[in-house]
Amino acid sequence: MSIEQRVQNIKEDLDFFDDELAKYEYIIDLGKKLEEFKQEDKIPANIVHGCTSQVWLTKEIKDGKLFFKGTSDAIIVKGLVYIILEIFSNSTIEELKEIDMDIIHELKLSEVITPNRQSGVIGMIKKIKEYAQNA
Repeated sequence: MSIEQRVQNIKEDLDFFDDELAKYEYIIDLGKKLEEFKQEDKIPANIVHGCTSQVWLTKEIKDGKLFFKGTSDAIIVKGLVYIILEIFSNSTIEELKEIDMDIIHELKLSEVITPNRQSGVIGMIKKIKEYAQNA
């Protein structure tokens, strides 16, 4: 499945909710689905810059594709991490190098999260692009 298709799936899930509070709660619930993040991976090299809260992302390369794990110390941000991982994990290095930063607008996250949180999402995407560039 392409990155665009994954974005569309998440967008459809978010569009299902009529009000901002319901979307917000849904994003928080998504964060509870994150895989366990190892304490030893919470190192400066894995920190995402641009986030108000602490966010860590790691990568693993398998069969020419990048897979990501992540977490945050903020409950809503964990949900945003989950969304970003759902969209970008299991993508080729080439796909990730070509990521368009307008993804936030496509998902309409600005309706639900603050500008600081939006900066954090951009920071996560930049970190993923950085991982792809260096892979």
